[in-house]
Amino acid sequence: MIELSTIPDLKGWVRSRRREGHRIGLVPTMGYLHEGHLALVDEARRRADVVLLSIFVNPIQFGPSEDLARYPRDLPRDRHLAEERGVDALFAPSEAAMYPPGSETRIAPGRSAARWEGAARPGHFGGVLTVVAKLFHLVEPDVACFGRKDVQQTVVVRQMVRDLDWPIELAVVPTVREPDGLALSSRNAYLDPEQRHWATALSGALQEAHSAWRVGERSAQAIEARMRRFLQTFPEVQVEYIALAEPGAMAPVVEVQATTIVALAARVGLTRLIDNIILGEGVV
Repeated sequence: MIELSTIPDLKGWVRSRRREGHRIGLVPTMGYLHEGHLALVDEARRRADVVLLSIFVNPIQFGPSEDLARYPRDLPRDRHLAEERGVDALFAPSEAAMYPPGSETRIAPGRSAARWEGAARPGHFGGVLTVVAKLFHLVEPDVACFGRKDVQQTVVVRQMVRDLDWPIELAVVPTVREPDGLALSSRNAYLDPEQRHWATALSGALQEAHSAWRVGERSAQAIEARMRRFLQTFPEVQVEYIALAEPGAMAPVVEVQATTIVALAARVGLTRLIDNIILGEGVV
């Protein structure tokens, strides 16, 4: 595995792979890798000849009161995991490399970013789209892999790709979970053992939604109410939102169907976690 830290080095690596006729797969991450990230690497390997994994804790997608300073970082560990999984190139730039002095252009998301995560974290999706657009411009990947755990992010990125006519295949990989249902997340590292137990309330609430769907409930309001009743049994979990939305632009629905996304965000102690399912698929 080659490690790249500057944009000229990245461009040189990409040009060389293109000359060799390789199909390039991109896996954008903020690091502190876990099996969910590595599943994206596996998917990129299936769809491309070479895999580039980027690690960059993107400051412009964090709000002023969010956890940028304490976001977990361990590049030596990430380097080992990436190489062990078969990544061909690791791009780990500095903030100055990605946003040189005087950098001011930002991508403005549309209505698919207005609700849920977009409302809870103002400016978040503008930061996400800006860094993803920059990576797409620099790498020009044939395929880019994202995780479904950040489901609204996949919707917003897909909209940008469509609107800007990028010839990029987007692969959305199912959420990887612990045996007890907890979705893998870099932020799980913040949880102490007791909080780790409480955090299973998120996947439990999603399972409640799926169970209601399976026995014929089609009212979004009723399913949300069932989820909230379940979450009330975990007073340590502070719910931020519950969304029942269609998959095109994350607009809320009144009647659910198999393709309906059920998503939620909650705080467990000081740690903010998100999770989701697609109703017809349920919780893995």
